[in-house]
Amino acid sequence: MSNKVVTIFRFAVVGAGNTFVDFGLFFLLVALGMPYMWAQMFGYSAGVINSYIWNRAWTFRAEGAIMKQFARFLVVNLCSFTVTLLLLYVLNEIYPIFLSKLIATICGMGVSWLGSYKWVFSERMLRKDI
Repeated sequence: MSNKVVTIFRFAVVGAGNTFVDFGLFFLLVALGMPYMWAQMFGYSAGVINSYIWNRAWTFRAEGAIMKQFARFLVVNLCSFTVTLLLLYVLNEIYPIFLSKLIATICGMGVSWLGSYKWVFSERMLRKDI
């Protein structure tokens, strides 16, 4: 299997874990009465922390430049968060909250993958930071 396929597989596994963390916290907070936009912020943030730890260590096996990587990772995830938040807001007017959350999450994962693969953990970027 090629390295890119293995990396995509690992990213998907980590993404599933992040989604579990995000969805779990999101729906727990909504069930406790928190407005869904705030719940999205907290759930997504917990998923981002989980994502950075596992993607750095396992998916991309990155070394060195922790702060620069983390700063880039936060920028990518801020973009992904913005996409998910806007979609959640728009889609919640059309679909039930679970379907809205699912669609927004899938779109956010696409943004996160592209940013992580091409910018945060790319070999070219890592060589510049060492």
